[in-house]
Amino acid sequence: MYFHVQKFINDIAEDEPNPAAANALQEGLGGQFGEMRTMMQYLFQAMNFRGPAAKPYRDLIQGIGTEEISHVELIGTTISRLLDGSPQYQGKKSDPIDKPGAGGAIPLNIALSESNIHHYLVGAQGALPVDSAGNPWSGSYVYNSGNLVLDLLYNLMLESTGRLQKCRVYEMTDNKTARSTLAYLIVRDQAHENAYAKALETLGVNWSATLPIPKTNAERFPEVKKLVDMGLQSKQYSFDLAGQSEAGRIFQGASPSNDGTTLDASEQAPEGVPSVIAPERFEEFAPGVDAELLKLIQATAELELAEVENLFGPTAASPSSAAKPSTAAAKK
Repeated sequence: MYFHVQKFINDIAEDEPNPAAANALQEGLGGQFGEMRTMMQYLFQAMNFRGPAAKPYRDLIQGIGTEEISHVELIGTTISRLLDGSPQYQGKKSDPIDKPGAGGAIPLNIALSESNIHHYLVGAQGALPVDSAGNPWSGSYVYNSGNLVLDLLYNLMLESTGRLQKCRVYEMTDNKTARSTLAYLIVRDQAHENAYAKALETLGVNWSATLPIPKTNAERFPEVKKLVDMGLQSKQYSFDLAGQSEAGRIFQGASPSNDGTTLDASEQAPEGVPSVIAPERFEEFAPGVDAELLKLIQATAELELAEVENLFGPTAASPSSAAKPSTAAAKK
């Protein structure tokens, strides 16, 4: 089972909208080596895992796969924020949607001249499950051979290539919103490189001479250096509520990155930062909830809650839960 904590795994810095950066980040979301692929690959490997004696390896792969779900959320939200708003358009919520903004700019003029027009036509200024060229994400990217060593080798290659691409995207933009997320993912990709390299070492494959891949000296990126100085590249989380993960039996000892750090798998999950919902985009008709529709939604919710209470008794969300005895109590 999976639980969702309403926090982002890392903070997303505020900056101006940047559709070009958003489109470049789409490669890190829906590309062949993007976060959607790592999430699906590791979860499928974990679901199809065989061999109870090798449980620590399953737990390691599953923990990283669970973290990748939060990376999909993080990079998707970042793309949305980079698209959230139209530069030079300063319209007000009370303005008609066809009213020109500052300097006579129309709300979505930037969609015609920059990056992926599908971000505006299809996604309502939001992320899409595509790469930077607009190609849909494909399940054929997922590698799950059933052989532990082959899967770990492929996973290490996947993390290394994803990290390489994120370093390139970082150098394509100076936008703070994009760079805050890219820096975090660059460091966490290195942590996952370390995890798979350490797992391979325990199986007799020595990767210590080659890591980190690529040797970009990414620490020169200020946002990356800050996270590396915190040791984030040497942490791995279990995301295990029951404390049954055995991934720490593998993710321990000296880091394969040879940076003088020690691998640490003691934490269940990072603290995270508050999750916020973006404001409505009136020029995109999103979400387009008017007063009458809100009344209908509320009425429907109250009917559904009443049905639940009839079957199971008052819920915590019910205003009448404190006043009325439960159905079970009433029958006694």
